[in-house]
Amino acid sequence: MEKGKITSLQMALLMYPTIVATAILAVPSLTAKYAQQDLWISPILASVVGIFTVYITSRLNKLYPNKTIIQISEHIMGKIPGKLITLFFLFFYIHVTGLIVRDYSEFLIGSFFFKTPITIISGSMVFLCALAVRGGIEVLGRVAQLFSPVFCIPLIILIISLIPEFKISNLSPVLEGGFFPVMKGAIVPSGWFSEFFIMIFLLPFLNEKKKGMKYGMVAVVVVMLTLVVVNLTVQLVLGSTTATKVYPLMNVSRYIGVGDFFEHLESISMAIWIMGAFVKISVFYYAVSSGISQWFNLSDFRLVIWPVAILIVEFSFWSIPNIMEYSRFDFIAFPFYAIFIQVIIPVFLLLIATIQKKRESKKK
Repeated sequence: MEKGKITSLQMALLMYPTIVATAILAVPSLTAKYAQQDLWISPILASVVGIFTVYITSRLNKLYPNKTIIQISEHIMGKIPGKLITLFFLFFYIHVTGLIVRDYSEFLIGSFFFKTPITIISGSMVFLCALAVRGGIEVLGRVAQLFSPVFCIPLIILIISLIPEFKISNLSPVLEGGFFPVMKGAIVPSGWFSEFFIMIFLLPFLNEKKKGMKYGMVAVVVVMLTLVVVNLTVQLVLGSTTATKVYPLMNVSRYIGVGDFFEHLESISMAIWIMGAFVKISVFYYAVSSGISQWFNLSDFRLVIWPVAILIVEFSFWSIPNIMEYSRFDFIAFPFYAIFIQVIIPVFLLLIATIQKKRESKKK
């Protein structure tokens, strides 16, 4: 169905904002509730989940190189059990895409567009993402190449501009409560790192399949370093109040002041968020569209793009009543929900596939 190809670098550039875009806004405060001043250590521990997820994803792709998880599940479990299992994946990605759209819309309304109807913001973003997804995997790869500098450079400028506001005392005492609070703080970002499993929808279209795992691991490390730096920045500026903020990165951007002309750079946070959210929603949107088309054995995934757009917008309203409920969901349910779907089930499938391959080799 999909004739396009992308490079391993383009895949890594797609995965970076897919994980980081929402994590840099939500994770610092959620992690600080457990880890407090040691919140910068938690992403290092959470990245183990990302590394393991990339390994599992690459192993499944190696066993079934030209198939996505929808096709892999049917091949391993049989047609009917496989389709039942893939329903979990499809529901999860539709649900999470709706949550991302809702979070994006709530952020813009709460920070900038106070009187704009939320349906306008949600609908316009989903419409733009639909156009990108309709172009196929090659368009998404080029979008990632184009937007990566636009996403990264403002973030770097934001962090550098905040250096005069850093207070080293906000980091002490280090590991006051030991490693247990840090490990509890790592539970939340581990949910984001498990999203590397969405690579399973991209790996079949690499023109350098052998480099898929390598670039996936590189993406995990870069995401981990980004979250460490962002968490450090937020903690160095806000200190113990980090855990009380909904969007700490937005709060610290208001501290920037260089002379009388370079200050109040909330627009940088907004630009980072919009660029990252566009890439993230597009990648999840593509996974949902291609997954549904494979589930129904359709000839072209573009046939379901607009019906999926309606589903995503509807899920953005059905999922949560308000932004506080969304924060509670991220804090309590999302890590376990995401890890179960994107790590536990794939491990189960990989074990069965490995056993089947060994039996086949013995028979031969």
